[in-house]
Amino acid sequence: MAAIPPSMAPSTANWHWKNKTVTPWARSWFERELATISVKGEGDEVVTVSQVVEFDGDVELGQRKSKLITIYDCKVVLNWAGTASDGTAVEGKLTVPEVSHEITLDGLSEYAYEWTLTTARSPAVDTLFALAKARLPTALETKFAEFPAAIVETHGKDLTVSADPSRQGSPAPAAASNSGAPKASAPKPAPKKPAAAVNTATVTVDATFMAAADDLFDLLTNEQRIPAWTRAPAKSAAKPDTEYSLFGGGVQGKYISLVPAKEVVQSWALQSPQWPSGHVATLTTTLEQGSDSTKVTWKLDGVPLGMEEETQRNIQGYYVHGLKSIGLGTEL
Repeated sequence: MAAIPPSMAPSTANWHWKNKTVTPWARSWFERELATISVKGEGDEVVTVSQVVEFDGDVELGQRKSKLITIYDCKVVLNWAGTASDGTAVEGKLTVPEVSHEITLDGLSEYAYEWTLTTARSPAVDTLFALAKARLPTALETKFAEFPAAIVETHGKDLTVSADPSRQGSPAPAAASNSGAPKASAPKPAPKKPAAAVNTATVTVDATFMAAADDLFDLLTNEQRIPAWTRAPAKSAAKPDTEYSLFGGGVQGKYISLVPAKEVVQSWALQSPQWPSGHVATLTTTLEQGSDSTKVTWKLDGVPLGMEEETQRNIQGYYVHGLKSIGLGTEL
């Protein structure tokens, strides 16, 4: 990666493309994190991930236009184990052919799972095998959703040039006091220019979740529960005219109106160099309770022309897949 000239401003330095290969670190991350997974059945049955036995692929963190971008496509093979109700030790292998940015964040396709049972079959063994296939994928996808944030948190500082002055130098001497000198008036701030008019479009995404409307409403607005599916800090007080922040500040705005278990209307601004300065859209989220599921529709009015496809992918990946990653299940 080319060095940044010392005279280049941080805002300019962060505009250029840089990347860092972090595949060895990623392998260690998967080996450590997946081995913590354990799921339980209705009785005493427990299935755990015992070991990651194979990890193939490439993992990079890129930076362009002040935006950090995770780039990865990996194959993960793991051993799982458990004890059946009759005391039989059960073992098997699970292959996940693709763990990628496109699946985890963009939601362009579903995860695939290839299962192998290495223990001789019996009714009790088959019951445990069914438990593994039913519950391990949700636990794994929750971990997969944490991976991009872990890349950025661990390696992002290596790619971003800080605009803050160094704290390692000597402090500047205090200005000498001169009470007799006339005080200079503070310069007046330059008037803010009104935001330029932006041609916009409307983007709509909907999904059906196996959850009650009131629970989904709480997941979308409760500051304590939002990080469970965004995997990032959040700020939210679900009242009209209060500010909120999602995805660690990546999306910000104000709540306009809220109808519990029915609708959320909020201003919505993407904190990215690609979003026009000062431009704000309106996101209307509606929830339609069915007999055993809830349909959620995200309607974003005010998307700048040319960004419709990217915005739709992001809503699909961050909102829909985020909620799916905590075990709600979807029917698209």
